[in-house]
Amino acid sequence: MAPQAFPSGALLLFALPVGVIVLFRARWFSGGLKVLYGFTRMVLQLTLLGYVLVYLFSARHPYPVLAALGVMLSASAWIALHPLQKKGLHLFARALAAIFLGAGGTLALALFGVLSLSPWWNPRYLLPLAGMTFYGALNGLSLAAERFFSARSMGASPEEARNQAYRAALIPYLNSLFSAGLVSIPGMMTGQILAGVSPLVAVKYQILIMLMIFSSAGLSALFFLFFVVKGESRKEERDDRRAD
Repeated sequence: MAPQAFPSGALLLFALPVGVIVLFRARWFSGGLKVLYGFTRMVLQLTLLGYVLVYLFSARHPYPVLAALGVMLSASAWIALHPLQKKGLHLFARALAAIFLGAGGTLALALFGVLSLSPWWNPRYLLPLAGMTFYGALNGLSLAAERFFSARSMGASPEEARNQAYRAALIPYLNSLFSAGLVSIPGMMTGQILAGVSPLVAVKYQILIMLMIFSSAGLSALFFLFFVVKGESRKEERDDRRAD
């Protein structure tokens, strides 16, 4: 069974709920235009992605696919730091390294240990899996970074801030584990069911995806906090030596 087709113009029906959200966001704390900007950017990015995927799905070599992974990795590290007032190249480098290790390692485990794809860079599998994995890492790292520097600004030690940040970073992913199958039918499973795949096959893929997202988010946040705390400790040591 093919997915149910619908006209693109039908999506305009969602102007009503989105408009309500924009209105009250603007009235309560300003920034309503940011929502509209976000939707405009989302539509343009997804449309462009559709054309890029058509090209990548016909690739005969891994190089274009690896280039796309590089763009996804760099963008996820940059976007993850968006909530922070002060970013800088040093934090970007730490975020990039953390997502590369956390999400990249998780993706490799799925590709080579679970799926055993042939070829390993099959873009129809690799790119959607990488997208979900990097997105999970992005959100986990972003929550950890925001909570860490917020706790530090309130006087917490690097270790105390790290503990608070890691706990906060995992909350939405634990919630998704508890709610899956009871409250929600998660995205991958929903997509496969709509495409006519057996629910039992969709369940296996959804479990794989949730394992990947949880692992990539938890590991990327962990690596980032490790790098940041180590950097903070070195900074304090330098400051102590200068004071002496």
